Amino acid sequence: MARSVAVVGTGQTRHVSRRDDVNMAEMVREAALLALQDTGLGPGDVDAVVVGSAPEIFEGVNSPENWVGPAVGAAGKPMLRIHTGGTAGASAAIAAYYHVASGLFDTVLAVAYEKLSDGSAQYGLSTCCDPLWDRDFACGAPALVALQAREYMARYHPEITEEHGAMVAVKNRKNALLNPCAQLRMELTVQDVMDSAPVASPLKVLDCCPTSDGAAALVIASGSRARKLAARPAWITGVGTCTESPYVPDVDLAYPESCVRAAQHAYQMAWVYEPLKELDVAEVYEAFSFQELIWYETLGFCKPGQGGRLVESGITKLDGEFPVNPSGGVLSSNPIGASAMIRQLEAARQVMGKAGDHQVGGVRRALAHSWGGAIQFSTVTIFSNEP
Repeated sequence: MARSVAVVGTGQTRHVSRRDDVNMAEMVREAALLALQDTGLGPGDVDAVVVGSAPEIFEGVNSPENWVGPAVGAAGKPMLRIHTGGTAGASAAIAAYYHVASGLFDTVLAVAYEKLSDGSAQYGLSTCCDPLWDRDFACGAPALVALQAREYMARYHPEITEEHGAMVAVKNRKNALLNPCAQLRMELTVQDVMDSAPVASPLKVLDCCPTSDGAAALVIASGSRARKLAARPAWITGVGTCTESPYVPDVDLAYPESCVRAAQHAYQMAWVYEPLKELDVAEVYEAFSFQELIWYETLGFCKPGQGGRLVESGITKLDGEFPVNPSGGVLSSNPIGASAMIRQLEAARQVMGKAGDHQVGGVRRALAHSWGGAIQFSTVTIFSNEP
């Protein structure tokens, strides 16, 4: 039987468009030391390190773990690097979870990062595609998600409108005003979003995430250690990962099966049957506003086609019955390799009661979600105040 496992320490940098004051390794070290300080541990007290980052072209450094590893205390320790695009950070934390649950290690440091100002995100996304079949159509993430949003709106017309996406952007950017680590913090109206410059129809500038420099870290420990290291650990009670085809014609972008299956697996592990009733808060990976509506549906918060109604109802606002992205979400900060771990970090902090000004009251269970690649990678993690 797997051992109980918990997050006992968290750390993240400020997320900004450009960090000229530090190099990549120094930036990652900031987050790692904050997470270790949160537990009273030092780099020498962890048994292994898991590193999550996006493709090397994003960072402009080949094998970046060989540079980052020593900076976070991995020298002489087992180290694993994971790259699953946008889900890299969550995949790294889930790998650390299995390291501990298996009994292989007692304490593992998971770090994830991106310094997008050093590389080229959209060029990197396009060159991931098959040079013979896909490259001529690859226009980076905005074009892919515009296709996803159009498919979603066409399927559920007239229930889903461009204004529903704008509502998500308004909600999450307002939440970010309470998060000192968020990059974009602003008070908006739906009309502000609708009037912003077009990017790829139906996406407009304010429907889109920024590019960010930033890092995150989690200290993950076995049950016996967790109780000693944290007054209120965030127990990992369910994890789910799923990958489907990266070839767009094979994927239902408006209802990605990988997300549905990852959620089902995590819910089964955590004994969650009615997510909207049994969970208290969620952090989902909405790099573009319309995606939050889709994740409402694939994660089981509402039925297909009802994502617009859910955001209209106000339930997912910070003061609603089921807040989604109280941190401001990916729409407010997106250091790609770290963004998925930030979702886990924020969900864990909600359970630990350490979320600061965007803390939701009475959180017992929280969900973190992420997607990556050509929307073919999905992860879901459930945190609880009880093992």
